[in-house]
Amino acid sequence: MKLEGKSLKHDFFRFIIPSLIAQWVFTLYTMIDGLFVARGVSELALSGVNIAMPFVTLLFSVALMFAVGSSTVIAILLGKKEETPAKEVFTQNILTVVLVSALITAAVLWKSEEIALFLGATRLTIGYVRTYITTIACFSVFFISSYSLEVLIKTDGYPMLATIIVTAGAVLNCILDYLFVIAFHKGVWGAAFATGLSQFIVVLLYLTHFCSKRTHMKLVRFTPSLSLTWRTMKIGLSSGITEFSAGIVIFLFNHAILTYLDEEFIVSYTIVTYVSTIIVMSMAGIAQGIQPLVSYYYGKGIPGKYHRLLKYALMFGTVFSIAAFLISRGSAAPLVNLFISPELSELRSASVRIFDTVSYSFLLCGFNVIIGGYFTAIESPKSAMAISLGRGFLFVALSLQILTALFGGSGIWWAATMAEGLCLLLTAALFLYYSRKES
Repeated sequence: MKLEGKSLKHDFFRFIIPSLIAQWVFTLYTMIDGLFVARGVSELALSGVNIAMPFVTLLFSVALMFAVGSSTVIAILLGKKEETPAKEVFTQNILTVVLVSALITAAVLWKSEEIALFLGATRLTIGYVRTYITTIACFSVFFISSYSLEVLIKTDGYPMLATIIVTAGAVLNCILDYLFVIAFHKGVWGAAFATGLSQFIVVLLYLTHFCSKRTHMKLVRFTPSLSLTWRTMKIGLSSGITEFSAGIVIFLFNHAILTYLDEEFIVSYTIVTYVSTIIVMSMAGIAQGIQPLVSYYYGKGIPGKYHRLLKYALMFGTVFSIAAFLISRGSAAPLVNLFISPELSELRSASVRIFDTVSYSFLLCGFNVIIGGYFTAIESPKSAMAISLGRGFLFVALSLQILTALFGGSGIWWAATMAEGLCLLLTAALFLYYSRKES
């Protein structure tokens, strides 16, 4: 196996860097769609794409739930030198992902209007929202499979190959977005179709690896096991919620904005969302990067090594958080100008102020995401779940309720920072309990 290299620190960076790049690229898929829609259609269409974003993050979160769960189990089995059971876990995961994808596609095509309204579509945006989610739904098996295989190929010991394939998919998505949105004038449908088509091609590229002789993960005969499915779901659920938290947060903020502010502020929040999602997914990339290594050494029973991996991850995450905070504040105005037309000068100014306020949350989110991912990797799902539910839903909802009650619409923009702060208290308490139990 390629999970043990020159040194632990070398392995840390060998897995972290590709995982970070992969997360950035996955985030760029939606940002690229938004940029082309804003420039090729309208700001209103961009609002529609943002309202539909929780559905896209749902697909990625389902993929991550099964991928991280099965990846953790596989890495633990490989650490114990049990290769045949590891292949059976891989096979069952692939078939489960295909089945779940088919169910999601059928549900969205059947109830597209109801789902669009639930997401927050208004009379002006419902057409854009329905078009985007139904088109993406037709490619859901490729969205879920591509993200799932990206995680599994790293567990197979080939993190850089995963990065190359993901990057190729992003470049292809840019080209297809330009063709369908700008050149062919296919609007929101063109953006969604371009993204779906690029995911299909990415899956084909992953399959060239998993059909080759160098992989340790091959499809084999197996006996379906509900207990195995439950084990993988239980382990991966917190990571899935972490991924989906971006969508849940968008959903909660969109509804708060429509309640307390004007609809045009959805555009401002969309731009902030793109950057905050990059930061959160970067932290998820760090957590996912160490996951195969932590699980592998956990399976081998070497606590010194997986404890050091956590230390490296927290140090790296701290530096990254500070850098992200400083860079995002310095680049707020140029980024806003990319998405909003010059004639909407007041909206541009308001968006920059909103961006500066939300950026404080970037300083806190890394600790919550990384420690939550670590708990997942050592098969401690209850603690991981508590952190994921806290930062992904409970504390956000609570913060929005308190701050809007006290400050009205202006309180919305401080809710992300307050939610991360509350979750950090929970994370610290859980980690302190874990540390005392380990010592």
